[in-house]
Amino acid sequence: MTRPTVLVIAPMPAFPTSAGNRRRLVTTCESLVRGGFAVDLAYFAHEDQIYRRFGQHPPTDAAAMAETFQRTFRIEPGAAIPLKTRARHFGLDDWCPDEVVEFVAWYCATYPETRIVLVNYVFLSRCLAAVPAGILTLIDTHDRFADRQAQYRPFRAEPNFFYTDAAGEAEGLDRADIVLAIQAEEAAYFVGLTRARVHLLPPHFPTRRPFRAPAHLARIGFIGHGNDPNLFSIGRFIDAWSTDWTPGRPVLVIAGEICTGLGTAPRPGVELAGYVARLEDFYDRVDLVVAPMLMGSGLKMKVAEALSFGVPVIGTRIGFEGFSPSDPAHRCETVAEVKAAVLALSDDAAGLASLTEVCASLFADYNGVTHSAETALLALLRHHVGADPETEAEAPSEVPRDAIRTTALPVGILTCVTGLAGSEWDSAEHGLLVATERMSPPDAGPHAPERRRWFARPGTGPEIADAGGLPAVAVALAPEWVRTRRLPPALRAALAVKIAGVLPDWEARARIVGAGQGRIALALALPSHLVTGQHPGAAFLIASEAAVEVQLGAARPLGLAQDLPFVSQTRMDLSAVPASLVLEQADLPANDSVLLVLHDDLIGRVALPIGPHA
Repeated sequence: MTRPTVLVIAPMPAFPTSAGNRRRLVTTCESLVRGGFAVDLAYFAHEDQIYRRFGQHPPTDAAAMAETFQRTFRIEPGAAIPLKTRARHFGLDDWCPDEVVEFVAWYCATYPETRIVLVNYVFLSRCLAAVPAGILTLIDTHDRFADRQAQYRPFRAEPNFFYTDAAGEAEGLDRADIVLAIQAEEAAYFVGLTRARVHLLPPHFPTRRPFRAPAHLARIGFIGHGNDPNLFSIGRFIDAWSTDWTPGRPVLVIAGEICTGLGTAPRPGVELAGYVARLEDFYDRVDLVVAPMLMGSGLKMKVAEALSFGVPVIGTRIGFEGFSPSDPAHRCETVAEVKAAVLALSDDAAGLASLTEVCASLFADYNGVTHSAETALLALLRHHVGADPETEAEAPSEVPRDAIRTTALPVGILTCVTGLAGSEWDSAEHGLLVATERMSPPDAGPHAPERRRWFARPGTGPEIADAGGLPAVAVALAPEWVRTRRLPPALRAALAVKIAGVLPDWEARARIVGAGQGRIALALALPSHLVTGQHPGAAFLIASEAAVEVQLGAARPLGLAQDLPFVSQTRMDLSAVPASLVLEQADLPANDSVLLVLHDDLIGRVALPIGPHA
């Protein structure tokens, strides 16, 4: 019997599982596979875009996804997803562009045997309109989003993630047949909000190690993604923990992507371990985990994960939402209470043993609920399918090998690798990642996850076949290459010449309005969000196949009467603003030139005429 297929659509990749929403995605898919279903995963590359906009490499392991799922797809957003809104809240569909809807329509026509479509997050629910009648539709909510922005007020901060109102959330949930809630409190809320059937499905965490009670606390730990709830909460806890820390107290070890958002200044009693490739390595180092959460909805995956590794946890009531805790160590209200509970047990072997027993019982009860919820959901899905699915596991998909082509540069080597991108951006063999093609390469098929990636390294090699540099395609630059200047200046300049031929996100024609020794002032159209002072980025003046890197100075708006529009643009979400831009460490070129302006997720190309036609 053929295993019935479930299409799962998510705005985050499944691997690496470095964030709670990724763990939720993986555990839900694992439940479907245990129930005898095959899973096709479509990744809407929203998170890739957001990481680049914040100057970070997006951790996305397409190869691991291809090995795990029956088929994988990648949906590229055609415009920037808005992270802020001037309205009271986002519109329900502000984060679901046409590309997602068009993919669902294409997929359902291409794979009509698919029986179920599951969408992650209510803000992607618009795409369910493209699902033909007779296919069961589900929304995995992850979180409650109505009035979510109110959680930020005590921190005097503005959210960087989706939020809406109750009417919008209800409208989105009504688009599905079944709504999945991650914890009981939210399930009860959704029942009163939507006409859809609400099903409680907490994520299942298998026992990784038996519980072990520490005799004393030498290190306490926190591991997490760099989202706002984590940053605000652990930031407050760091302040409380380090204020009067002494060498006799436990050291707070913080790991994960959150470390990049915590700064580099040393704090007493705090160690930033950075990203860890193996969770086992982190949990081996700590005696207890803290969950001092002060905001957030959904279920705190970090708590379930720590318990699955047999490590006791102390945290706030918010940190333990969804676990039905009764022990005071799991119902703290403030970071000060979490700190006090840790210090009270730091040398209390009996107290630590008692806490560990409580945690073991809490985890057993939680997994009992997850098992019952998973069994009930799979029964619902089987009823829709109309037969018991095949439960024998299929062999993993075979990941095609990368195709590699290289070309020699005057001071280095440029390598094009076509295949599935791994989670690492540096290659020991090929060097530093420079750019990734936004769309799938020729002959790869619609929405294929394979990409062409270009790497660069200094040095020379044997006779090398010419890979043609970067063709006239849309690419996303690696922020590390743009920002960090890790490659020698001559190699960066040679790469700029190659990059100048790709499809830019915007093009303009500049007027030179001033020039002096090592300084050029331009008037041109710039994307509106770049006209706010200085931005991390890079710029190159290119003429006659030679480039020189220049320093971007201040950008300031000019009068709106200035006729300085974009010449062209491929990103329709960009608005042109007449502006002045100063180039430092730049001498006026002798001939017509091109100015290449690079800003994380944007490529701008500016014509710089010099002669009488300027």
